Amino acid sequence: MAIIGFIGTGNMGGALALAAGRNTEGDRILLYDKDKQTAMRISHGIPRSRVTERDELVETAHYIFIGVKPQMLQGLFNEINPALQRRDEHPVLVSMAAGVSIEKIRAYSAVECPIIRIMPNVPVSVGAGLVMIARDNLASDEEFSAVLRILTPAGEILPIEERLIDAGSAVSGCGPAFAAMFIEALADGGVSAGLPRETAAILAAQTLFGTAVMLTKNRMHPGVLKDMVCSPAGTTIEGVRTLEERGLRGAVMDAVIAAYEKTLKLG
Repeated sequence: MAIIGFIGTGNMGGALALAAGRNTEGDRILLYDKDKQTAMRISHGIPRSRVTERDELVETAHYIFIGVKPQMLQGLFNEINPALQRRDEHPVLVSMAAGVSIEKIRAYSAVECPIIRIMPNVPVSVGAGLVMIARDNLASDEEFSAVLRILTPAGEILPIEERLIDAGSAVSGCGPAFAAMFIEALADGGVSAGLPRETAAILAAQTLFGTAVMLTKNRMHPGVLKDMVCSPAGTTIEGVRTLEERGLRGAVMDAVIAAYEKTLKLG
């Protein structure tokens, strides 16, 4: 049984805390947020959890998940370093701050804790997310396996080289927003063709969901699926031609690159 602490229980930290609470290993979960009501709302959905003060969490938890914004990370460590230094055994620090490297986190910390860096996306809140994960050389195999276990209910866990996390974040971290925009546009097209709004929204969302499941389960290249749907002189290829003319691919690629460049600036 482990004691797992979450500093910051906003959208992402709260979603991961709820995922960790779905484990059946008997872990205890401690929650801290500057907005105590936010932490209380999350706690109500997690068995064996409680809201606590920040220093108590830092001095007690075996694994500390840090869910604050990148620009707040250095200030947070300035505040929690005294509590870290009071510990006899160092905890494992798990950071989800976009663009902030393990090396920089180590520079912020006053003690040499094992550090694991993760980058989850919003669908972890429903157990269908993706979490990229990398560790430093102080994190043991046992500690790394424990964090993988804690995160398992969040969705797919992808060990990855740390140098690739920022680029990956521009795809999987920002991607849900891009996908949601495409789903909304797809539904709007259906409404323009005469569908009721609710029906169009269901058709668009389920179509994207089913497509994603098919691609991931079959390890299929997206182009292969596209060609399967495009019959000669058919309706789909006509729509594909229009998307190509309007620059869909280039716009999406530019969005990912812009998000990646912004991530580098945050770090």
